[in-house]
Parts: sequence; C-alpha cells; structure tokens
Amino acid sequence: MNVKIHSSWREKLSEEFDKPYFDTLTKSIRDEYTRHTCYPKGKYIFSAFDHCPFDETKVVILGQDPYHGPGQANGLCFSVNDGVAHPPSLINIFKEINTDLGVAYPTSGNLERWAEQGVLLLNATLTVRAHQAGSHQNLGWEKFTNAVIQKVSEECRGIIFLLWGGFAKKKSVLIDSSKHHVLTSGHPSPLSANRGYWFGNKHFSQTNTILKTHNQTPIHW
Repeated sequence: MNVKIHSSWREKLSEEFDKPYFDTLTKSIRDEYTRHTCYPKGKYIFSAFDHCPFDETKVVILGQDPYHGPGQANGLCFSVNDGVAHPPSLINIFKEINTDLGVAYPTSGNLERWAEQGVLLLNATLTVRAHQAGSHQNLGWEKFTNAVIQKVSEECRGIIFLLWGGFAKKKSVLIDSSKHHVLTSGHPSPLSANRGYWFGNKHFSQTNTILKTHNQTPIHW
C-alpha cells in the first residue's frame, strides 16, 4: 500500500507510519486487495485527508467503515461517488439538513464539497472487503484513526466533533472536551432514525452557529 496522503497529515502522522503495527496493517491490506475485491480503490483510501488538510480542519465527522457495494465508497465517510444512488444513512443526513437549514436535497452524494471546506470525513476503518461489512476491522485501522483523532484533539482547538451513534460516541474518550465541541446524537441509519434518535438533532445549524461565534466561515452543507 503506497500511502498517498496530504503533506500536512503526512508530517503530523509520520510517527504512526513508522510504527510496527502500521507496517503489519499495510501488508494485510495489500494482501486483501490482491486476493479479494476491496473498497475504496487504493488511490482513495486516504481521500479524507487529501481533501481536508490538517490545518484547515474545522469539523470532524466519524463513520465506522466504508460502503461495501460496487462503486460506492470514495474514501470519505457517508459519501458516495457522483451518479451513485444515495445509501439510506446519507438520505437521512440530507433530509435532516433540509429540515434544519432549508437546503435543497442534493443530486450528488459526493461529500468532497464538505471536505474541501474543512470537514474531516473519517471512517474508523478505511477499507472493506466487497459485500462484507466490517471485514477489515481489527487489522490495525482503528489504532491509526484513533491516533488521528487524538492528534487533532491535542494540537487543534475549537474543533467540532459530530459523533453519531454508539460506535462514534465511544470515541469521545479520545477528545479533550474542554477545548473542543462534541455534539452527539443517534446514527442516521434507518433503524436509529426511525426510532427518533436522528431527526431533529440540528447538528448542521449548531455547527455553523459555533463556527460563526468563533469568527469562522460556516459550512455550506
């Protein structure tokens, strides 16, 4: 696995890349991609970092692992490539944005437009085997992405972390809430959303209110 990652992140995470576990992870992922169909394509594995440089990060959204259907995953959590049908969780995200901010439901589910405004769209596991959700968990990705969260927490200030669902909420222990903003709610998946744990969280308007309070440009969701 050739680690193609934005120079700002490469510098911040250089110690992680040099650790033995990352070498083991690299070999495991290379083997998986050789033997099986895996997503996203290799060049997109670190897209979350490439589209959102470290020093420009304002918001962090945490997902679990990439979509495992053909053509869906593009390296950004909850995001799909242009022209791909929107998965249920993404549909509910867009519905909440529409209700919260009055923003029209978009044609494209590609969230690069968010990333380029400073939203780090980070999955805990950056790869997955086709049609097998969670298949690359426990290979080492979580150790790496936990280090990413801790690095942001330690070296930045005023970052808005959006933690949706039980899995993401557990990451709050990695975040210094005395210097960052942590917003939590249910997951946008239909199971959670239909039980009333997602809709109405107003995370998107809250995020922009916080950004404006700190004289930062709000996100065009």
